[in-house]
Amino acid sequence: MEIERETLVEIATSAGAVLLFVVALFVIGVLFTTNGGFSQSGALALVGAIVGFILLMTGVAYFLSTR
Repeated sequence: MEIERETLVEIATSAGAVLLFVVALFVIGVLFTTNGGFSQSGALALVGAIVGFILLMTGVAYFLSTR
């Protein structure tokens, strides 16, 4: 089974965006954890990362659809 180049680019782009989100969550967890929980700024950073991920995936989808 051979995968077309366009499909491979879509997979790699989406996987890269998800990997970036997971790394962002890890960094937020390491930097903002205090006494077993998030601080207020950590919770805000987490919400920001989720919103950023949604916007990033929207941009990636738009980019891939216009190729």
